Amino acid sequence: MKKKVYIDGQSGTTGLQIYERIGAREDLDLLRIDEDKRHDLDERKKFLNSADIVFLCLPDAGAIEAVSLIDNPEVRVIDASTAHRTDPNWVYGFPELSKAQRQAIRESKRIANPGCHATGMISVTAPLVNMGILPKDYPVTCFSLTGYSGGGKKMIADYEAEGRAEKLSAPGIYGLTLKHKHIPEMTKMTGLTSTPVFLPVVDDYYKGMASTIMLQNRLLNGQPTAEEICQKLQEYYADEHFVKVLPFEEARPTIYANTLAGTNRLEIAVCGNADQTTITALFDNLGKGASGAAVQNMNILLGLDETIGLE
Repeated sequence: MKKKVYIDGQSGTTGLQIYERIGAREDLDLLRIDEDKRHDLDERKKFLNSADIVFLCLPDAGAIEAVSLIDNPEVRVIDASTAHRTDPNWVYGFPELSKAQRQAIRESKRIANPGCHATGMISVTAPLVNMGILPKDYPVTCFSLTGYSGGGKKMIADYEAEGRAEKLSAPGIYGLTLKHKHIPEMTKMTGLTSTPVFLPVVDDYYKGMASTIMLQNRLLNGQPTAEEICQKLQEYYADEHFVKVLPFEEARPTIYANTLAGTNRLEIAVCGNADQTTITALFDNLGKGASGAAVQNMNILLGLDETIGLE
């Protein structure tokens, strides 16, 4: 029997991307609410409680409201908003974090899909903490480059408008209050005891992300070289399909943030020497950083091959 899937917020960037990935699948029955009724609470409640899997692609307040409308205990929810990412009653949807994390996702009915910037930062930081290389109180700094699609419909329209502002042709540094909405999940899911300093940068390309942390090796446990850190990360992700660590290159050429646009893959590039290390996660902010991750989590919930609809 086909599993019924409902996307609440199907007209937003993430909702449309999820639909693009699952709309043609023959194993799913995609429920579609009438456009003129998508703000009707009674109609939404009917759809939310009729589905086996619900994707929430809404602002935080809308996601919280949607969850309150679900009274069918069998409905499994994947929330793409920020609302539940640090909620202890929800499982964080980053299966590559550990075998236990993937199993927790499989058994849960409430999955919080990771934020895009958080996906990159956590992917390169959490393993080092888990392996005891990075002290939990290390003062981590991270900068993260993203394409403008991560800003949603309004930002996309601004960047693609005729006669747009000249400033949009240059990188835009934002989140300057150092209170970006992804920081709480970064702190929790890495196990850091000190809040990381995080700075996002948006630039004039559609999609793709490069999240980088920079380390002083003398402050790491065991004082490993950059090459040794690379080897450890390769071992950590050795069995993963979507996450891979690139071979170490001390003099790596330029890294481009849109390298993995259009995929659900995440690649980690470790650069540096005996004294200092940079670690960059490359991925698609709309793929592994959003809708691709949501579909991967759905596949896990349904006991399917994680790659279905993502290759």
